[in-house]
Amino acid sequence: MLLIDKKIFRRAKEGIRNCPFNFFLFQSLQKGSLSAQNIFLNKSKYLNQEYMFINSPLFIENEFLKLIKIGVLRREVDGQGLTAKVRITPIGRQVLESSSDLFDQKTTLIKKLITCLKYQLSPR
Repeated sequence: MLLIDKKIFRRAKEGIRNCPFNFFLFQSLQKGSLSAQNIFLNKSKYLNQEYMFINSPLFIENEFLKLIKIGVLRREVDGQGLTAKVRITPIGRQVLESSSDLFDQKTTLIKKLITCLKYQLSPR
């Protein structure tokens, strides 16, 4: 793997590890596409427990945008253009296949507090 590929792969791995989504969401994305609204309505199914305070699909959409920027997700396209749904990219699939312990790593209390404050203080 080239050096640039390693950097892309490492950045994608960190993005997945630090996002509010759980393994079930990424499994679901490998089979099909999901929208922020759908994930928000089924928070207990798709989000990690420490992110249950999220109170708007806009927060989920912002997380989508972060993962799109690093190349893990992409917008689904239909006959009329881009949709509100996302799919997983080949890079995202590679990261999930090669990093089986990605979702087993525990988050420290400090990291949880910082994350909570970041979400609560961000503009709505």
